[in-house]
Amino acid sequence: MGETEGAGPPKLQGKYFGMLVCFVLGNGCLFSWNSMLTIEDYYVYLFPKNHPTRVLTLVYQPFALGVTALLAYHEAKINTRLRNLTGYTLYFLSNLAIIILDVATKGQGGVGAFVGVCVISAALGIGDAHVQGGMVGDLSLMCPEFIQSYLAGLAASGAITSALRLITKAAFESSQDGLRKGAMLFFSIACFFELLCVLLYTSVFPTLPIVKYYRSKAASEGSKTVAGDLAAAGVPTEQDEIVEEEPERYERLSTKQLLLQNMDYALDIFLVYVLTLSIFPGFLSEDTGSHSLGAWYALVLIAMFNVWDLIGRYVPFIVKMTSRKCIMAAALARFFLIPAFYFTAKYGDQGYMIVLTSFLGLSNGYLTVCVLTEAPKGYKGPEQNALGNVLVVFLLIGLFSGVVLDWLWLIGKGW
Repeated sequence: MGETEGAGPPKLQGKYFGMLVCFVLGNGCLFSWNSMLTIEDYYVYLFPKNHPTRVLTLVYQPFALGVTALLAYHEAKINTRLRNLTGYTLYFLSNLAIIILDVATKGQGGVGAFVGVCVISAALGIGDAHVQGGMVGDLSLMCPEFIQSYLAGLAASGAITSALRLITKAAFESSQDGLRKGAMLFFSIACFFELLCVLLYTSVFPTLPIVKYYRSKAASEGSKTVAGDLAAAGVPTEQDEIVEEEPERYERLSTKQLLLQNMDYALDIFLVYVLTLSIFPGFLSEDTGSHSLGAWYALVLIAMFNVWDLIGRYVPFIVKMTSRKCIMAAALARFFLIPAFYFTAKYGDQGYMIVLTSFLGLSNGYLTVCVLTEAPKGYKGPEQNALGNVLVVFLLIGLFSGVVLDWLWLIGKGW
């Protein structure tokens, strides 16, 4: 019973609160970027000829992927605490910079403003590289419920930002300069939220008994990445002395060996995200035609994707796909959505498009959790951390590839 309750043995105390903190930290990981995506109506208004939804994503992804790959290569020597705090702090500063840039340019747009927004988008990509790989790697060596809550938080950031955007758009729609006011209120909320994540990760999460237990266990198995967090929690480690006395205790599979053993999982996560990002958000924002919802249509589609992505990440609590072959088959089967979206955009009405978008989100969230919770099972702490980092690299390769492929929808439309 101890493993399923927040009380019980000291090593397991704080489990449910830890799940809540993981959810908030996951939310914070993508809150800033989803904020950028969700105010696409404001940026389309400011930069009508620049395809901001597609360009900003195309700027963001290479930085996220490149820095993540670099950090994953050196993951065994990186202080995870410093890595994650750097990322969350960068999120906060980037949100603040967006507000300052808009105030400085008086919301007039222009080439300079667009370049500034692109630079901030790149900074968000660097922040993502620090946080997403660092958190997934760190939580992979803890109980599966932590990483599932974190992944649910990632999806919730999209759902929450969509809901906030709909509220701010409605609140300021009738006022002069309402689009801009709503967007700035939106980023002010994002600033506050990222600061909350910095405080939670700095002072709260490392002190939970269950977190200290798993990090101490990982340290005893040779992990150096947890040393900073254990020191912050006041937990001493005697790793160096044990290494000299019992070197075999610290033997671990190399990152290359881990990748070869889990290549199917790496391909799964790649296939899931290359398909998702080839449709969301660019195609949904610019290529679904005009319907009765008018200016609200793209926002509703993005909101439906985000809500069902969140729901999909909780479905594994009820029924979870554990067969590696079934997960691969499901990831491949999702590619039938490409012709489905094409013909629905051309011939269908908005109801069919909303249903398709909902299924895209549901399957994205479900398969993400299945892969990232199943893959680390059976490995030592340092190996789980390394595998988590590798899978995030493949996730981001899929994201970047999907963003590039998303431009193919523009063929025959003046490009």
